[in-house]
Amino acid sequence: MQALAALAAGHKKAAVFTDGGILASGVLELPLAQLEQAGVPYEVFSDLPAEPTCDQAQAAIDRFAGAGADMILAVGGGSVMDIAKLASVTSAGCTVRQQLAQPTLGRKQVFTVMVPTTAGTGSEATPNSIVAVPEQQLKVGIVNPEMIADAVILDGRMIRRLPRKIAASTGIDALCHAIECYTSAKANPFSDLFALKALQLIFANLLPACDDPDALDAKEKMMQAAFYGGVAITCSGTTAVHALSYPLGGRYHIPHGVANAIMLMPVMRFNLPACSGRLAEVYDAVGGAGAGTAADKAAWVLAQMEAMVRHLDIPTSLAPYGVTEADLPALVAAGMEVQRLLVNNPRTVTPADAEALYRQIL
Repeated sequence: MQALAALAAGHKKAAVFTDGGILASGVLELPLAQLEQAGVPYEVFSDLPAEPTCDQAQAAIDRFAGAGADMILAVGGGSVMDIAKLASVTSAGCTVRQQLAQPTLGRKQVFTVMVPTTAGTGSEATPNSIVAVPEQQLKVGIVNPEMIADAVILDGRMIRRLPRKIAASTGIDALCHAIECYTSAKANPFSDLFALKALQLIFANLLPACDDPDALDAKEKMMQAAFYGGVAITCSGTTAVHALSYPLGGRYHIPHGVANAIMLMPVMRFNLPACSGRLAEVYDAVGGAGAGTAADKAAWVLAQMEAMVRHLDIPTSLAPYGVTEADLPALVAAGMEVQRLLVNNPRTVTPADAEALYRQIL
């Protein structure tokens, strides 16, 4: 965290993006102390919503526009960082809704520093900002290289008090990023490097990081894993897990990490015929044991991922959210709209496939 004072030095004012939970937790005191050490005045924007709509993001950006800040410090989870990234590229003549239609319209306006308070979204490393579009009942990703942060600070103290429920869902989100990027049709040597390292860290550290509040080393390694997963996203991309989870968030307001956890195993089992070799490589990288053939290795990896989700008490069906068979047509239609990610899937997903995948989790 000490690096923040040096990063802030010379700026006339910082806008600190965060949320009420972070403010109440006390962890914001660490980065604010660094701004004070640098002698940089700041204004805290602590009313940023979780899972924001495009219009909520715009309202936050409009408030920021009047602050006169030349630096944004985002201290929070994916939603906070996504709004902060959008704010960094949105000027008076460039709205969030315009960027939904033309994602690369925005241009970097201010210096940005990301300090994640979860170990999962990887937003601190990506050029993506996810917002909900209410009339479409769908979450949409705005992707613009201009949104990549100027600096990122990973500090395990920022997640020490994170509730297990949130640590679990965001940790599984990081797992999804890594395994999806490694099995993506757009996987490449650069993304493989980061995705595989993320998987090694996640398999070894996710459960202790969630179960033991004092496991600071495991928590720091999960923060590294989340960052590496974000880097992998920038050059490979997530697949059908994320594509089919977006309508779950947009229509039913299921938290992003939970929605991904629900979709993870059905999609991975569907993709198995197309990526068993890649999964066998994951087995070798994470130190799997007891499997001989590539098929056995792939099955071991899927079993381990499923065991992680169950151990962390994350829902594995849509039953708690009131989703019924009558909702399937709308879900399928919305999910099939996310072609930006579906084209990355190692196996083609048809509308009939999407319906079958959703039906598994009713």
